[in-house]
Amino acid sequence: MYLRFASLAISLCLPAVTPAQTSAAEASEKALTRSQLTQPGSKPFHLVANLREKDSPDSDYRATVEMFWVSPTKWRRVVTSEKFSQLKVVNRERVFEQNTGDYFPVWINNMLTSIFDPLPLPMLDSIRKSEKKIGMDVPPGIKLAETCADFPSRMDRWVICFQSDGLFSSVFTKGYAASFRNYAKFGDKRVPRLIEADPEPGTHLETRVTTLDELNAPDEKMFEIETPTPASEQITRVRVNDDFVRKAALNNTELDWPSVGEGKLTGGCAVYVSADRTGQIREVWPGGCDNAALEDPLRKALLRWKLKPATSNGIPVQIESLMGFTFNTQLDSAKSLPNLNDEQVRILVKKMVQPNFPSDSGKLGTEFTVNISVDQTGKLTGAGPGPGTSDRVFFAIYAALTKWEFEPYIKDGKPQYFHGSLTFRLN
Repeated sequence: MYLRFASLAISLCLPAVTPAQTSAAEASEKALTRSQLTQPGSKPFHLVANLREKDSPDSDYRATVEMFWVSPTKWRRVVTSEKFSQLKVVNRERVFEQNTGDYFPVWINNMLTSIFDPLPLPMLDSIRKSEKKIGMDVPPGIKLAETCADFPSRMDRWVICFQSDGLFSSVFTKGYAASFRNYAKFGDKRVPRLIEADPEPGTHLETRVTTLDELNAPDEKMFEIETPTPASEQITRVRVNDDFVRKAALNNTELDWPSVGEGKLTGGCAVYVSADRTGQIREVWPGGCDNAALEDPLRKALLRWKLKPATSNGIPVQIESLMGFTFNTQLDSAKSLPNLNDEQVRILVKKMVQPNFPSDSGKLGTEFTVNISVDQTGKLTGAGPGPGTSDRVFFAIYAALTKWEFEPYIKDGKPQYFHGSLTFRLN
């Protein structure tokens, strides 16, 4: 399967040691207490953060958030982007909301989640019910580079990683993922100033906190709400299962899978979809596909779906869902793509980052292979482990590959989409 993951480097380093086990729930709660700005009793703050797609100044993925926060029941937030903006004020039970645009994008919500709610409560509640243990407590003088808790399920997969100091390194789900960097002190907390996300191969988003100050003696007028916004005029997002989406579809949900030039002919794909309040699907994000060539056709097909508008308490709502599909297709040799070997791929690399391998990856000299796909512009579009490459090693390599940059592959004078194989040696 070609896997899409946030930049995860799952590794243990320094002398071999067996860390004392602690529950994943306890580690998560400690990390939140130490870093989450919006926990009850936290210091009031004023924050400004900007999201941009790295090295893509003309990208549509640009947004700014400014937050004035006094408590969980008293805050003012302004979100600004090209196609959607929102002013929201909460003062106890009163809410004012003013939107420019009729659809709240998933990628903007994920930015807000990563800043203010890095481990969403539904995830934390599920983790509390689990018995998952991780090695966090080690003797003095020994440090763990990173340790992770993995929660696989039938279609989704949660991976929560912690730095050596117990703070979050990354949180991954199919639908929300973030890597937390550059922690700095704010009051009694340590807050990440850089948050990275890779919602799809080749799209690297960076959220930078540019302002974080104490909010002393805030102007109460900022939080005054003369006329609350009716619930019917607020945008509400609801997570539903994939069966709900299929039953709400107004058109035929049978997919006409195109033929492929190579790869598996039967298998599964997952995508994360979001529909607006009219029932139109507006975003489709990849969640992994057993044949990477079918991912784009699937996403394009779903964007044409029209759903019956969903409601909650009689009010139209946006819906989001992780959906799974089974494909059965045919081979068409005319569609086969160039398949480059390690040497041919590396000639095209203009920026390279070496992987940080787990300490127990194997003996020195051990080689690992990874299969990649790169589009006509030189953007990485997919990656998967080769034979004998474990998931843990693949995650470490993939974390590095998301930072690689490629020149386009030129054939017959034209840029070509290509597949390639890369070999990494443990030195």
